[in-house]
Amino acid sequence: MIDSARLGLPDFEPGHVWLVGAGPGEPGLLSALALHALAQADSIVYDALVDSRILRLAQPEAALDYAGKRGGRPSPSQPDISARIIRLAQARKRVLRLKGGDPFVFGRGAEEALALVAAGIPFRIVPGITAGIGGLAYAGIPVTHRDINSAVTFVTGHNSTGAVPDGLDWDAIARGAPVLVLYMALKHLPLIAARLLAGGRRPDEAAAIVSKASTPAQQVLVSSLGEIAMVSAAAETPAIVVIGEVVRLRAGLDWLGVLDGRQLDPDPLGRHNRC
Repeated sequence: MIDSARLGLPDFEPGHVWLVGAGPGEPGLLSALALHALAQADSIVYDALVDSRILRLAQPEAALDYAGKRGGRPSPSQPDISARIIRLAQARKRVLRLKGGDPFVFGRGAEEALALVAAGIPFRIVPGITAGIGGLAYAGIPVTHRDINSAVTFVTGHNSTGAVPDGLDWDAIARGAPVLVLYMALKHLPLIAARLLAGGRRPDEAAAIVSKASTPAQQVLVSSLGEIAMVSAAAETPAIVVIGEVVRLRAGLDWLGVLDGRQLDPDPLGRHNRC
């Protein structure tokens, strides 16, 4: 699959656990280390957001162990998942813990790694492309543009209980970075949008929902902050929500849309037409 020796990639030792980010979905976005791990792992413990095309890259003898957690559905507890990974490593398996996006971005990667530390299990962290960057790029929406923003804020739309995080200062978030990227926010988007508007964000500010980013089923809904909650009913999970004027750049950067015949606007912000 890849020339591991030429790249100088580390051996995947028996009894070790690799916590690997699978990216937003597109298999081509996997890192060389992720592909290396898939080719060697004895047991793959994977999340619900891992694309099935990625699992097909595993070696034929690998055991696939589903450990998905989806809101509102029966799911294994985090302690159970960590214990399962530890047992497999103690049985001298090469354990690949495969997580959607990046293990350390609104995931449980840090919790699982600390459980491995407590159990004395050696591990490696393999970062992945998080949906809030890679998924938006596939929608033609950059998270930064030097004429629009010098900062971006990443926010989770729910806490460990599934509710909107109550420890966040939503007024400060609203006044902060020009671009906000919301993970796992679709269910609570009406409430979150209302809090951001109450905190001073403009209702006509550009906003978008990117569902199933980078996959063949990708869907992009463009609206405004004031109306994004109304269009959210048409969006499917998993989804990323982005708020900020960078969304307007999609009119000129929707490179996937070009494949379907879309014409791009070389001046999506209309700046060349201003007097």
